[in-house]
Amino acid sequence: MSRAEDLWERLVRAALRRERIGTDALGRPVSGIAGNVPSSLANNRDIDAILRAADEIQDEDPNVSRILCEHAYSLAQNLDPNSEGRGVLQFKTGLMSVIKQKLAKREGGVIDRSQDIARLQEFYKLYREKNNVDKLREEEMKLRESSVVSGNLGELERKTVTRKKVFATLKILGSVLEQLAKEIPEELRSVIEADAALTEDLIAYNIIPFDGQTTTNAIVALPEVQAAVSALKYFHGLPNLPEDFPVPATRSADMLDFLQFVFGFQKDNVYNQREHIVHLLANEQSQLGIPDEIEPKLDEAAVQKVFLKSLENYINWCSYLCIQPVWSNLEAVGKEKMLLFVSLYFLIWGEASNIRFLPECLCYIFHNMVREMDEILRRPVAQPANSCNSVNGVSFLDQVITPLYVVVAAEAVNNNNGQAPHSAWRNYDDFNEYFWSLHCFELSWPWRQSSPFFQKPPPRTKYLLKTAGSKRCGKTSFVEHRTFLHLYHSFHRLWIFLVMMFQGLAIIAFNEQHFGEKMYREILSLGPTFVVMKFFESVLDILMMYGAYSTTRRMAISRIFLRLVWFSVASAFICFLYVYALSLQHFLYTFIFAFLTCVDHDFFSLD
Repeated sequence: MSRAEDLWERLVRAALRRERIGTDALGRPVSGIAGNVPSSLANNRDIDAILRAADEIQDEDPNVSRILCEHAYSLAQNLDPNSEGRGVLQFKTGLMSVIKQKLAKREGGVIDRSQDIARLQEFYKLYREKNNVDKLREEEMKLRESSVVSGNLGELERKTVTRKKVFATLKILGSVLEQLAKEIPEELRSVIEADAALTEDLIAYNIIPFDGQTTTNAIVALPEVQAAVSALKYFHGLPNLPEDFPVPATRSADMLDFLQFVFGFQKDNVYNQREHIVHLLANEQSQLGIPDEIEPKLDEAAVQKVFLKSLENYINWCSYLCIQPVWSNLEAVGKEKMLLFVSLYFLIWGEASNIRFLPECLCYIFHNMVREMDEILRRPVAQPANSCNSVNGVSFLDQVITPLYVVVAAEAVNNNNGQAPHSAWRNYDDFNEYFWSLHCFELSWPWRQSSPFFQKPPPRTKYLLKTAGSKRCGKTSFVEHRTFLHLYHSFHRLWIFLVMMFQGLAIIAFNEQHFGEKMYREILSLGPTFVVMKFFESVLDILMMYGAYSTTRRMAISRIFLRLVWFSVASAFICFLYVYALSLQHFLYTFIFAFLTCVDHDFFSLD
C-alpha cells in the first residue's frame, strides 16, 4: 500500500472515532461506520441496518460480523462503483478498514469464504435458540396484558426493546441469507418467514402502521380512521392488478396500489400519501360525526369536502383557461372516483420535488394523467401508463418530473450566482406563468421535449450570454430590470398622492390661506401634474416590459400602448389648456372664482 493510501486510511479511521455517539430507534448505540452511511447511496438504510447488525453480533461471532460487513461493502460497490456520490469514497475506505481489522483479529488459519453461507445459516439457528425467540413474544404479550393491573411498565419496556432488537437482527440475517444463498433449506426458510411475520411493528411508519398489524396502536381503532382506510380499498370498476404486484399480507390492495402500478410512483411516496389522505378524511369525518356502525363508512360530505379543498387550485385553473375539468359533471362523480382523483393529485405533489413551486404546472400534469387514467380504467387488467413507461421500467419521477427539473436547474445555474440580468434566465414564476395560457397544451402529453419550453439555456460566459440561434422559450409576461426607477413604478399611486398633496398644501401655505383668484389659478396646476405623472408611469410600463414582448399576450401589449397614447395626448392637451387659460386670466378665472363662491360661500371664505 502506498504512503498516500495509508495516510488516507488513518484519516478516515480518526474521523470515524470522532463521530458522536447516539442511539437508534431500537435503543442500540450508533457510532463509527454503522452510523455514517452516506445518503447519496440509494439503499443507504439497508446498508446501515446490516452494519448495525454486524456491530450487534461482533462479540458473539466475529466471523459472521465480517460476512455482514463484506456484504454491505459489496452493496455499496454495486450502487456506486466509481465512488462519485458525496461521502461514498470515505465510507468505502472506512468500511474496508473495519473489515481488515476484523480479519486481523481472527484466531488464525485461512478464511474459507465458501463456508460463509453455512456459517450464516448455523448462526441464525444458534441466535434464535440463545434468545429463546419462540417464547419472547409470548412473555411480552402476557406482561402487556398484566401491566395495567400490576403497573410493571418498566419491565414491559425492557422486554419490548429486547424483542425488537432480537427480531431486527434476525430480519437482517434472514435478508442477507436470501441475497447470498441460491438455495435455502425448506425448514430454515419456513423459520425465517415465521420470524419475519413477527416483525410487523419494526416496519417504519409515521402514525398509522398500514403494512403491519398491531394491537398497541390506539389510532388504528378509531372509527373515523377505520372508515377512511376502508374508503381507499379497491373498488369495483378498477382494473385488476397483475398477480406479481407486491401487496403486504397484512392488508388488502387499495387504489393507491393501483396508481403506483400504473404510473410508477415511489414506494415511500405512496406510503406517506396514503397516511396523509387517511388523516384528511378522518379529520373531516370527525367534524361531521363519529360513525357508530360495526363497519364504519365515510359520509359523502366528508369526501366531497376533502375533494374540493384538495383540487381547488385545479378547478380555478380550468376556470381561468375556460376549459372543461376532467369530470363533465361534479354531481355525477362518485365517492370512489373523488378519492381516486385526490390520491392521484397528492401522489403527483409528493413526488414533484422543486416542481411543487409550479402549482399550475402540477394542474397541467394532473389534467393529462387523469385523462390517461380514464383510458386504463376501461381495460380489465391494469397496464402501465405510456407517459411514465420506458425501457428502464415505469417511473413517474424519471419520465414526468425529471425533464422539468433538469431545465429548471439549468436555468438556475445560468443566473451566475444572482448576478445575471433577470431577463437572461427563467425563474420559477416564468415557468409557472407559461401554464397560465392555452399555449401550455402545445407541450402535448407525454412531454414533447423538442418544445422550446424544454430547451436548456446556452452556457453563460463571464461577460456575454450566448443567445444567438437559441429557440428556447424566454420570459413569459414580466421581466425584472435592476433600476432605481422601480421606486416610482412600483409605488406610483403613493408618489402621485404625495406630490399632488404637497403641491396643493404648498400653494395654500404660500398664499397665506387667502382663497383668492390667484390661489385658484395656481390650484388648477394640479391637473397637469396628475396627467404628466401618469404619462411617466405609462412610459415606465413600456420600458419595464422590455424582454417579454415576444411571449406576452397581444391584448396585454395593446392595453399598455393604448395607456401610453391616452396619457400622452391627455398630458399635452391639459398642459396646453392650462397655459392657454393663463392668458385669459381676467375672463376665465373671474368666472371660476364667481362660480365657486356661489356654490359654497361658507367653505370658500374670502378675506
